[in-house]
Amino acid sequence: MPLQNRVTPFGDIVAIPQRGLFTGNRGIIHDPATRTLLSKRWATKTWLICSCDFKNMRRTPMSSRSWTELFFLDEATALAAGHRPCFLCRRDAAERFCIAWTGGNSSEVPTATTLDEALHRERLQGRRKRIHVLTLPFEKLPTGTMIAAEDTAFVIANGHAFRWTTDGYQVCDRLPFIDGLITPPSTVRALQSGYQPVMHPTIDCI
Repeated sequence: MPLQNRVTPFGDIVAIPQRGLFTGNRGIIHDPATRTLLSKRWATKTWLICSCDFKNMRRTPMSSRSWTELFFLDEATALAAGHRPCFLCRRDAAERFCIAWTGGNSSEVPTATTLDEALHRERLQGRRKRIHVLTLPFEKLPTGTMIAAEDTAFVIANGHAFRWTTDGYQVCDRLPFIDGLITPPSTVRALQSGYQPVMHPTIDCI
């Protein structure tokens, strides 16, 4: 049975076979004796997007009292869930994200703590994922933004919406009624300001 450590755009942590392109964490939220999640879904405001190939390091997921290894289909999925690039294993991406954040949010270059505080306010409503009001037509959203429509996640790429699945993206013949924005608004503004997230290769095949 797969471990319960795959993250959806809604921030839910599920058990599916697919690993995805990125790993990351929210602190220690598992029991290493059983390799199962605790009742909490985060132990810190620092929600990271990490490389699966940093210095050829290999870990056995959820096997020790270290951070809980989570996995994401791609970077757009992780950003939608409320994570941000790690300054240790993805420093170039983290610095580009900060520059784009600064331009998009008309702010000073943020520290990691500033990013984490801002994202924590935007990603959660109580213990649930916050769905934000969509203030633009979806066609005008930057590539990599995710929206919710009838409780399903869709990614926007070049003005078109594609359905998120555990295996990749699918063509959307008709977009259902849009519930709102999944990706935190400050992250969307960073995307508008030029940050380009790594997308699952299925998006290039559509």
